[in-house]
Amino acid sequence: MSVRWPRLLSPTHLSQIIKKQKNPLTALQYFNEAKVKYPNYRHNGPVYATMIGILANLNRITEMKEVVNQMKEDSCECKDVVFATVIKTYANAGLLNEAVSLFRNLSQFNCVNWTESFNTLLKEMVKESKLEDAHQLFLESCYGWEVKSRVRSLNLLMDVLCQRKRSDLALQIFLEMEYQGCYPDRESYRILMKGLCDDERLNEATHLLYSMFWRISQKGSGEDIVVYRTLLFALCDKGQIQEALEMLEKILRKGLKAPKSRRHRIDVPLCNSGEDIEGVKHLIIEALVRGSIPSLASYSAMAVDLYNEGRISEGNEVLDEMQVKGFWPSLVMYEAKLAALCKEGLVDEAVKVIEEEMVRGIFVPTVRVYNIMLKGLCDAGHSAIAVGYLKKMAKQVGCVANKETYSILVDGLCRDGRFVEASRVLEEMLIKSHWPSVETYNVLIKGLCSLGRRYEALIWLEEMMSQGNLPDLSVWSSLVASVCCNMADMSVCYMTFEQLSSS
Repeated sequence: MSVRWPRLLSPTHLSQIIKKQKNPLTALQYFNEAKVKYPNYRHNGPVYATMIGILANLNRITEMKEVVNQMKEDSCECKDVVFATVIKTYANAGLLNEAVSLFRNLSQFNCVNWTESFNTLLKEMVKESKLEDAHQLFLESCYGWEVKSRVRSLNLLMDVLCQRKRSDLALQIFLEMEYQGCYPDRESYRILMKGLCDDERLNEATHLLYSMFWRISQKGSGEDIVVYRTLLFALCDKGQIQEALEMLEKILRKGLKAPKSRRHRIDVPLCNSGEDIEGVKHLIIEALVRGSIPSLASYSAMAVDLYNEGRISEGNEVLDEMQVKGFWPSLVMYEAKLAALCKEGLVDEAVKVIEEEMVRGIFVPTVRVYNIMLKGLCDAGHSAIAVGYLKKMAKQVGCVANKETYSILVDGLCRDGRFVEASRVLEEMLIKSHWPSVETYNVLIKGLCSLGRRYEALIWLEEMMSQGNLPDLSVWSSLVASVCCNMADMSVCYMTFEQLSSS
């Protein structure tokens, strides 16, 4: 369908036009046609960002690269996040060299801040084990005025190294921070402490904690308890209960600056038996929570950390404790609790968090909150219940379902064999101008074929092809088996095959 062009075209209007197109190549055609139809019109940064985002989302690498080059020639002001998107798309497609080349040529673009692109590229290079290249890139780029935060970049490097069990290298980066003219922050300590403890490098972890006492914890911030707990739990897991209790005393006194009245005493004879390590950990959590300065930040840090580790009951105790002290849980804490419950398959409790706890806390569920719960419901095989929340979201002001919402529901319904309902949700997804992945189409078409719903399968095949995508061979096999089993449908089958061949 041809577009109805306005008398005067603005970049905002063009963005709306290309977002509505089902086929990214059609959107690109209108994007390029605008300059021809309107000689005085010029693309701006946001419209380039829209077009690049569409192409990147569907992995149209060649077309995306052409638009990036056009943006360079136009020399319009563009935001760093656009290049971060392109770099990530290149890396995901196995084109890391293209990503590096783009970053090295950012000076040719009208972009004044490269921080996000720099951090994204560093992370991708380390993930691909290009450690020497990442180090060289850091040395070349971290001192320029275009990169704003070296601490964040170094934290990203340490985080990826620790995830790859190379806390030894992460520790070297940490020790070099001062020579780079920057100082570790709380996140630096959190990342490295976890990495060292996971690698059972407890001596280095202990020295790191002492360093934290005089660098970060001078004012006794309650947010530091997340770092403290990591080391204390690691000592317990190694059977070093007495060492953990001695360290706890130092943490309460030097780290949290807790007065004697708040230093929770632990039953030492009970702990020394070492028979109930989980019980000891529970007592340590109580001591840390009661010993810290009561604040929303300290309670939030501990609760979120516990939920992220799946320690739901202890996270709930922190929530109860903070409410006794007059604090109310934050949205981040509810999100962490939801994610933990859903991961454990406790979907009934997760539903209560949204429909009861958040209501009491005068919180309105956000799209992110709904998405967490919908994924939990679908993973537990309750996709039919999950679909019902789509209507609730539509009725809630300011809560608009996004692409992730629809993708979760369609994929969940397909896993449960509810392909007809998935077809309806996918139709609504397209109406809202969200493009599903090729894999979503593949699964849905095969599912509809398995139900003998040939007509719907062919409709979705045409829709898929209208977006410039082709199905997998297995999908085509399912279509052939379903359509061609009825000789009266041979002509339809033949025409479909001809369309695929000509594409």
